[in-house]
Amino acid sequence: MRRWTALALLCAANFMVILDSQIVLLALPSIERDLGFAEGGAQWVLSAYLLGFGGLLLLGGRTADLLGRRRTFLSGTALFLVGSLLCGFAWTGGILIAARVVQGVSAALMAPSALAVVTAMFAEGPERNKALAIWSSVGGFGATAALLVGGSLTDLWGWPAVFFLNVPVAGALLVLGPLLLSESRGRARAYDPAGALTVTVAVSAAVYAVVRAPEVGWGSTSTMAVFGGAVLAGALFVWIESRSAAPLVPLRVFRSRPVVGGNLVMLLTAMAAFGTSFTVSRYAQGLLRYTPLEFGLATAVLPVMAVAGSYAAQAAIGRVGTRPVAVAGMGFMGAGCLALGRVTTGSGYVLGLLPGLLVFGFGLGACGVAAAVTALAGATERDSGLASGLNTAAFQLGGALGVAVASTVELSRAALPGFRLAFDVSAGIALAGGAVAGFALVMRRVPGPPEVTVIEEEKICST
Repeated sequence: MRRWTALALLCAANFMVILDSQIVLLALPSIERDLGFAEGGAQWVLSAYLLGFGGLLLLGGRTADLLGRRRTFLSGTALFLVGSLLCGFAWTGGILIAARVVQGVSAALMAPSALAVVTAMFAEGPERNKALAIWSSVGGFGATAALLVGGSLTDLWGWPAVFFLNVPVAGALLVLGPLLLSESRGRARAYDPAGALTVTVAVSAAVYAVVRAPEVGWGSTSTMAVFGGAVLAGALFVWIESRSAAPLVPLRVFRSRPVVGGNLVMLLTAMAAFGTSFTVSRYAQGLLRYTPLEFGLATAVLPVMAVAGSYAAQAAIGRVGTRPVAVAGMGFMGAGCLALGRVTTGSGYVLGLLPGLLVFGFGLGACGVAAAVTALAGATERDSGLASGLNTAAFQLGGALGVAVASTVELSRAALPGFRLAFDVSAGIALAGGAVAGFALVMRRVPGPPEVTVIEEEKICST
């Protein structure tokens, strides 16, 4: 019973982190007006969080393995509370952006360490699958709740309320965490500062380039230069890790087909999910003139179906394995995007948005669980923090790519044709993810009595 109570606590942290990455979206107009941002400058309130979060996720995951997963989680939570207070009391745009970086850094400590604690608490098999289904569905609720409450909080109490909302949650986590969570860590005890520096530069540069590309152009000199810097830093990182006695990211991790395949599927899932959510938001609030509250209520069906998909997936994985579940989930996501791509200004909600959201949400829940189960099952216990960081980084990078691609495609055409093309592109990403899942997620069934039969990932790695 204590394990499931601890899971609820960790899911609350996941909810808060995902909520905070999205809730600011509906408060941006008020922030821009009150703090005097130049035109387009307020986007950095979103981008600063993403840079801090995405850039340090691998370091945060490995730190959890080295220093202790509970200790890292609680330290990140304390820093997140401080960052939220700074955001709420920010008196200039620069202060707010700096505080958002603090929030992103703290989230990079919290998210992978919390997921690593979950994998440590639940042994591989049906119980872990169920725990990961709950984890994924709570994340989906966080993303949608942000759209539901962000506009209302801003209208009632002003934009600082979207940051102060985190304070009581983080406070409760700090009080209850030491009581419910046990400490765990990997066997390694050494740091790799050169690896940490180069991977942080590589990931941060890649995220920065993706965030800026829709504004300055994918083929612009500045975008290409930053992407080139990311590739160069990434190559240097691989060279350093291959020669380090205590690497930040042991390269053996990438010889595991489940780890690589699961994270590729997670990246493509996030690309389709965030791209579709961004386009739905723009379409509903732009062309259909939904208010923020109306939009939140209209899209509440999405997390409900994601929860249904998550639980269906965790039940099916024990019978057929992750590969068919991921392929089917990607098929549902693609079908949902194609349905959304047929919308018109006169489609309305019931015949326009609702069918696509129902199908898409179910597939999203199934894919999230299948990808996480695969990626985390392919890692050893000593690397579970790192594996959690990789999985969260794949999700965040995929989300940034998805929004950037959807934004670029939408702006390439007039309003309705642009929205429809963006939905079709997201459908293509989902179908490509189905092909990757079919190729990369190799499964085998372990014989045994029906009531204890499990599916085991085929591990192609030497530990």
